[in-house]
Parts: sequence; C-alpha cells; structure tokens
Amino acid sequence: MTEPRPGAAAPKAGNGAIAVYVHWPYCARICPYCDFNVVRDRGWREEQAVLVEAILCDLEAQAAMLGPRPLASIFFGGGTPSLMRAEDVARVIQRARTLFPGSGVEITLEANPTDAEAAHFAALRQAGVNRLSLGVQSLEDAALKFLGRNHSADEARRAIAVAAGVFDRLSIDLIYALPGQTVAAWNAAMTEALAMGFEHVSPYQLTIAEGTAFARATERGSLVPPDEDTAADLYEATQTVLGVAGFEAYEVSNHARDAAARSAHNLHVWRGGDYIGVGPGAHGRLTLQGIRTATVGHRRIAAYVEGVAAGTPWSDQEMLDPRAAAEERLLLGLRTVEGVALADLAALGMSPATDPVADLIADGFLTFADDRIAATAQGRPVLDAVLKALLT
Repeated sequence: MTEPRPGAAAPKAGNGAIAVYVHWPYCARICPYCDFNVVRDRGWREEQAVLVEAILCDLEAQAAMLGPRPLASIFFGGGTPSLMRAEDVARVIQRARTLFPGSGVEITLEANPTDAEAAHFAALRQAGVNRLSLGVQSLEDAALKFLGRNHSADEARRAIAVAAGVFDRLSIDLIYALPGQTVAAWNAAMTEALAMGFEHVSPYQLTIAEGTAFARATERGSLVPPDEDTAADLYEATQTVLGVAGFEAYEVSNHARDAAARSAHNLHVWRGGDYIGVGPGAHGRLTLQGIRTATVGHRRIAAYVEGVAAGTPWSDQEMLDPRAAAEERLLLGLRTVEGVALADLAALGMSPATDPVADLIADGFLTFADDRIAATAQGRPVLDAVLKALLT
C-alpha cells in the first residue's frame, strides 16, 4: 500500500493533532537582516551532540505532559538545520514518530544552498525528511552580497537542481523590496526562478528588524529601504507573476502550485493547532488542561540544556485568556485564504453584520462566504491596518 503524499491531506487543527517544531540555532554566517535565535557554528561537535540529547529529552517530556496525540507535521527550522548530521535528524524524527503516531506526515527541513551536496541531501531524505525548504533568497550576486549570504547565484541555481533531484517536495525562499530594486528586475528574477521546478515559494518582503545589523545601518542612514509605494508595487508584481505561473497565494507570503503543495506544518499553525517547540528559543503553543498556553524555550544553548535537565526548558510560559487566544486565531487566520470561522469572530464580540467587520466588508478588505471571514486581495497587502481596525 502506498503511503499518502505528505501534505496532501493535512490534519485539521481541531482534531487534536500535534505538530513539532525543532529549532537548530547554528549558522555558518549570521545574516544582517536576521532576528532569529542564532549562533555561529564554530564546529563544537560536543556541544551539538549534547544539544541533540536535550532536544530528544525535551520532546519526550512534553509528550508525556500532553498524552497521546496524532502527529500533524515536523519542521526543522533555525538557524540552519541542514548543518545537522543526518543521523541526528533521523533520531529526532524517529522519536517524534514513536511518541506521536501518524502516517503520511510532512517533514520539512530548512537548508542553505552551501549545504547542497547530493549525498547529504540523500542522507536527509533517508532520515525521513520529505520536504526541503531552500533559503535561496536571490538569484543575483549583488543582492546576495547585500543580504550577507554566503552563497553565490550559481550556487543557488545548483542547489535547486540538486534538491529537485532528491526531494519530491521543494520550496524556496526569496527576499524582495531591497534598496534600489525595480519591478522589472524583480519580475526577471521571479521568472528565472519559476523555471526551476519547485512546487512552493515563499517571497518575503525585506523587513528591518530591531537589533539587527540592518537596523543599525538604517539608523545611521547608510541603508535606505524602498518607500511604501515602491514596496507596494513590488508586492503587486509578486502576486501577478506568481499568479500567472499558477502559484496560488494561500497565505500572505506563501504560494503553492496546488493545494497538495501547501505547507501542512504552517497551515496547522495558522489554523491555531497545537505544536511543540523544542530547541533553544523555540516557540510552542499547547492546550494544557483546556487552556491555550504559549511557551518559549531558553534562548542560550547552555541554559536550554540545563533547563531540560532540570525539567524547566521554558524561559516563558503564558496561559492565554479566551480573548487573547481568539485574537491570536484572528491574527493568524486572516493571513490565509481560508480566513477564520464565525465562531472566532463571535469570541471577540464581532459579527459580519456589525462594525468594524461590516465596514471592512463593504470597503472590499474582507469577504464573508461559507460562514468564514477572509481578507481579500485588496485587504492582504494592508493586513496590519485591517487587523488594527478589528482589534482597537
């Protein structure tokens, strides 16, 4: 019997399924725009071996706390999880599968183009990874240099080809709205990328995050991001080019060739499903004794390892009250074409027949159909403003 294609029938968030997010913090180089919890990989293999053991123990402890649940998905993020040894990836996957049974489970791993060796990718596939997310970011050398990436455009092209030869499911990340970028140049970059044979693309608009090298450069005036009109033009170009190529914008920054190509893990999160976060700084969302609970692991590797050993892996644990949980469902759900159920609106004291929802529908920013509220193509580019109108 053939196992169902991972992602083809992602479990709905309401069925008690649990997803697993694994954070591997090591990077060969820290990018100037990145505000994730990352550290330079200095080749300290003993430290990394200890971290793997801590991740496995943390996974077991959280599973014991939750009880039996079907497995929705596994996602290795970072950091650069393609720097993990394939045998360690296999151990984490096997432990998760043992703790949370499930078949046809999507297992995604983020990879850097510099790690695109066919043998390594094949080993990751053998370990259980069935979907690769490749951090291409650009196919232009000048843009890659600006972004602080440690690969060239040719290395990115080669990485896509190698990955496509190993994995049936392949996603790439691209970054746009760089200083000086034109719509024509971005259209050309997307057109080239789309000819390379992947099923999913995540185009992210460059954001200047607090505490990053880019934030400091912006404060000094040495980095000037595109103005709002240019950024909006680049966003519209993204939607047009990808739409013509047959990629559905099923979420603000995620496009898939068809429903089966959507990220099952991300959909689970956006639908408000529970997910375990393991690894330094990993976020999780768990329903404990009927209460939605937000968790954050200790950010420092040593603190996380010590915390796991002491039974306290989280630096923060917040029990969300019903309104906060409903607001979170709204914030996440409106990012997707699915939108949110009327029950989520009702939990916030809102309905399609009353303002502000009714006004936003009348103005074309929201749509109401099949007992769900969703952002329209007009509303998605200004989603922050839509959410502000709903929640203030």
